[in-house]
Amino acid sequence: MTQAEIMQPGWNSRFQTVNGVNLHVVEAGPAGGRPLILLHGFPEFWWAWRRQIQPLADAGFRVIVPDMRGYNLSEAPQRLADYHLDVLASDVTALASALGHDRFDLVGHDWGGVVAWWVAVRDPSRVRRLVIMDAPHPDVFAGQILRHPTQALRSAYAMFFQLPWLPEATLGAFRFAGLRKMMAATARDGAFEDGDLDHYVRAWERPRRFTAMLNYYRALRRRKPHGKSRVTPPTLVLWGAEDSALEVGVARESVKLCGDARLEVLPDATHWLHLEEPEWVVDLILDHLQRDG
Repeated sequence: MTQAEIMQPGWNSRFQTVNGVNLHVVEAGPAGGRPLILLHGFPEFWWAWRRQIQPLADAGFRVIVPDMRGYNLSEAPQRLADYHLDVLASDVTALASALGHDRFDLVGHDWGGVVAWWVAVRDPSRVRRLVIMDAPHPDVFAGQILRHPTQALRSAYAMFFQLPWLPEATLGAFRFAGLRKMMAATARDGAFEDGDLDHYVRAWERPRRFTAMLNYYRALRRRKPHGKSRVTPPTLVLWGAEDSALEVGVARESVKLCGDARLEVLPDATHWLHLEEPEWVVDLILDHLQRDG
């Protein structure tokens, strides 16, 4: 299927230049609805939220789902500095401003969650409510690796991604057979339906995209140490207990940095809980976002 063929009726695709890059954005729901931005993780693209977009739009939200910079149809600058966490967070607030939204709700999974944490730290007045899914607060993760050897073992893939050219060569060979295998092996049976991974491969094969995706990891390693930055918007953290990359302890430590937060752990879910338990995810997101009307 092409990009147009994975769109559903009522979903609109557009491009918006923000923060010096041209981002591809999918929108759904009433034009005057409360803005809700969904941020995907590695190695997905906007389509990661295919099971949440319509239910959230049906609930009255204006759902805004970008391909993050470097992914799929969005522009992929090549400098490592273009993937600094501050830059990625600025993309989100700049996108909201360009679309005419002073405040918005924000949901992020994996790398989208890391960026969402940082948006809430940098611009708390812009974020009405925050939902994080299987993503560490950026000021927590390094400490967890140092203190917990089991988390360090789970995070070995991130160290591999730091190497020049080798991850691209290894994971990209044979139409990304290695990356396909990694995704399937870390998910519950049935999380990815027949043909799903082919859509991802088409996004990964776009020129310069895979290196851009890996640059998120490479730039984060060069980030200067911070103190533990507080998160003030009301926050919901969702976590799969069977996440092979991130222990639940990372979630608990991240929640400690929030002024108002709760953690929900799904016992049988993996890192891909938005695909494995889509109704559960939607229900919890709506419960959290609708608490203040």
